[in-house]
Parts: sequence; C-alpha cells; structure tokens
Amino acid sequence: MALIQCDFSSEVLSKSVSMNVILPQKSFSNVDQKSKSKKYPTLFLLHGFSDNHTKWTRNTSLERYSEDFGIAVVMPALDNSYYTDMKDGNKYWTFLTEELPFVSRCLFPLSDKREDNFVAGNSMGGFGALKWGLNIPDQFAAIASLSGVTDMVFHLEKSRQESEENDKNKSLSLIFGNDGITQTSNDLLWKLEQLDNTSQIKPLLYQACGTEDFLYEHNMRFFHKCEQTGFNLTTNFGPGDHTWKYWDQRIQDVLEWLPISKS
Repeated sequence: MALIQCDFSSEVLSKSVSMNVILPQKSFSNVDQKSKSKKYPTLFLLHGFSDNHTKWTRNTSLERYSEDFGIAVVMPALDNSYYTDMKDGNKYWTFLTEELPFVSRCLFPLSDKREDNFVAGNSMGGFGALKWGLNIPDQFAAIASLSGVTDMVFHLEKSRQESEENDKNKSLSLIFGNDGITQTSNDLLWKLEQLDNTSQIKPLLYQACGTEDFLYEHNMRFFHKCEQTGFNLTTNFGPGDHTWKYWDQRIQDVLEWLPISKS
C-alpha cells in the first residue's frame, strides 16, 4: 500500500485543500498492463469535528488493515463544516459530493461504479457519511457511521438548550443558520423515511456506537427509526467510548463488512 498526501486547489472552496489517499501499490508498480488499468474500489472516509485528513492514519493502522482488501481510501480535510454548504461560509457539501470525487478519480485509478464505492466516518464524519449516502444513494453501495451525530435536529436543539453563547453554538449557527433543519438534507431520520418510501436502491448501512459514548442517545434514535424501514442495517452497540481506541477496532469491522472480497 502507498500513503499519499495530496494538496490541490479547490474551485468550489476557493482555497488549497488536502487529502490523504491510501492506494494499493500495485496500481503503479512495474507489473502487467491489466494491473495498471485496474480501477480500485474506494472508501471515502470522513473525519470528526476538530480533526483533519491525517487523523485516521495517525490514530489507527488503517493502511495495514486495508491492504488485505485491495481498496483505496480517500480521506479529505473538510474543517469543522459538518459536511454542509454553510449559511455563512464555504460550500463544503458541494465540494464533498461533486468536486472531491471528480478530482480523486482524475488523479488516482479509482472506480466510479456504485458497487465499488463506499463512505464512512466517525463522529461528525459519521453524520457526513450518512448525509452523503442517504441524499445521493446512487453513489454508494454501503454507508458506515462510527459514533456518528445521527440526529442533527436533536443535536442542534440540545446544544442550544445547554448554552446560547458558547463557541460551539456560534459555529453551528454559521453552518446551519437559526431557522431549523427539520425535513432538510441534514435531517437524517427524515431522509431515512423519505428514501424508504421510494423505489430507489438503498445502500447497506452499518452503525456502531459505544454504550458509554455521549452520542449513544443519538444513535439509538437513528437505530429505532431505521428499524421501521426496509434498510439493511448492521449494528454494533457494545461497550466503548468516543475514542480512537474504539474507532480503531470498528474500522476493521467496517472493512470486513463491506461488500468486497479480500485481494
């Protein structure tokens, strides 16, 4: 496997952005032409609040774990954006869903087939993964949320009740505004129900959250909503906290769960 740090200019964000990419090394080594022309299945892996594109590789053995599966992993830096076109700020959602996949596939041998593409994330990144996959289900075969913010409506209401003036609430207001997000692209429980009531193909879902995690209540709300739908959901709600020790274990489970074969 190769670990590549890539910096490029984003037209959507009007700034330089970074991503780390784990790539099967045989994609560019001196081997036969068939290997050189291969397009690899891809996991878009999103970071949490206050983190960046380096955290997954710094805090887990992801490069080693992914080697057995012949999968590329794209880890972009999207600041504290909640993967959203901000009410007062940059269009991170547009960058994530349009520019990032296009640039990634231009630079690296990544498959654009739905059955070869997956999205996952931890904490804020779990929200981003579910938001991306539930809003644009024809892009991904599977979605995984690890300790994700799975009920943003509840999260915003609870945050505002706890304190009106703290920096976190100011940041959330810049992102989501103050008019509420019920029945919008950020309302994941509504998106679950909406997608379930259509004939669109549904991604596989994986949801994990430790019972000691402060987001456990969020995850139970999402889980119970999902139980009322026809989604294929795999869960892991055993002991664990909001820590990299927990996510290091769960990302291994995610790789095993993804609908791909070991290389």
